[in-house]
Amino acid sequence: MPNIKSAIKRVETNKKKNAENRPILTAVKNSIKTINSYIDTNNIEDAEKYLPTLMSVLDSAVAKGIIHRNNASNKISAISQRISDVKNGKKVVEIKKDNKTIAAEKAKAAKLAREEAKKAKAEVVEEKAE
Repeated sequence: MPNIKSAIKRVETNKKKNAENRPILTAVKNSIKTINSYIDTNNIEDAEKYLPTLMSVLDSAVAKGIIHRNNASNKISAISQRISDVKNGKKVVEIKKDNKTIAAEKAKAAKLAREEAKKAKAEVVEEKAE
């Protein structure tokens, strides 16, 4: 805990600025996650439609002094390059599945296996009956 008056003031102003900046940084991160999820699921049209929104969010963060303009420029450049690589076929995107989808597929496979086991057991019972 600071003892000097200016240090106490600095702590308070830092808390206030952090509270003001946090929602904007969250919006930037969420926008990047959204466009990356579009690219990862091979929705290039949606990613291209969302790119201006991402640029707007990054530009507003730069204007407010929350992130550096070169940082925003590098993010836009990297995502634009990724979109163009996928679009031109330079990079093939393996569609990532979320945990919910993976769990559903496992459950479906287990259900099919149980049904197959029941059929096999029924056939064995029929053969013994004959």
